[in-house]
Amino acid sequence: MKVLFVCTGNTCRSALAEAIAVREAGARGMHDVIPTSAGTSAWDGAPASDGALLVGIERRLDVNGHRSRQLTREMVEESDLILAMGPHHLERIEVLGGAGKTHLIADFAERSNDGRAIVDPFGGGLDIYRSTTDELERIVGLAFDRIASEKPRNSGAV
Repeated sequence: MKVLFVCTGNTCRSALAEAIAVREAGARGMHDVIPTSAGTSAWDGAPASDGALLVGIERRLDVNGHRSRQLTREMVEESDLILAMGPHHLERIEVLGGAGKTHLIADFAERSNDGRAIVDPFGGGLDIYRSTTDELERIVGLAFDRIASEKPRNSGAV
């Protein structure tokens, strides 16, 4: 199962969410879940932001080798589940064919329709990066709870 995390630049939120998801999948033995990430306005090949790198080190999240990727139709088509950080990301994903498998990450994780976005820490201090990472760790954990609960017993699909 391919899970794609999407934000704007793919240097903060979605990069951290991908790293958290890799850790979560490993800890849960969910080796068939393959987390990736992209951005709706990403500059291909950019590293994770300094704040994401520093908080990644603090939390033992591997974002050192991360390189941003611009969201493409092919990525959308290849993904089984797409989790967006904000409503404007949903719109772009749906234009690229992601309707039916795309959700706001907080809505998916919390089984709600609140439309709540994850705060973008880009350009902020370490406190905002830490706060956003706290939220992402909680939300990604809940998303994995839902993925595990909805996964057919003898299949890799949700």
